[in-house]
Amino acid sequence: MADIANSSNVEEMRCRCLRSKEMYIHVEPDLSVPSSHSGLYWCVHTQNCLGPDGRVADQQSCKPSRVCFEPV
Repeated sequence: MADIANSSNVEEMRCRCLRSKEMYIHVEPDLSVPSSHSGLYWCVHTQNCLGPDGRVADQQSCKPSRVCFEPV
C-alpha cells in the first residue's frame, strides 16, 4: 500500500505542461525495465526546452516552486 501512496506523490509533483518522448510509447508499464531518461523534454507553452520563465524544462526542474508550474 505504501508504494501506491508514494507513486501518487510523485505524480502530484509533475507539471502537466512537461512533455517527453516517453509519453508517446503506448505499452503497459513494466517496473522491471528502468526508464530511459532520455533527457528530451519540452514545455507545452513554449514548445521547446525552456519554460515560459526562461528556465530549463525537465523532470528535475519543473517543480511547484516555479511560477509556470501546473500540477497534474
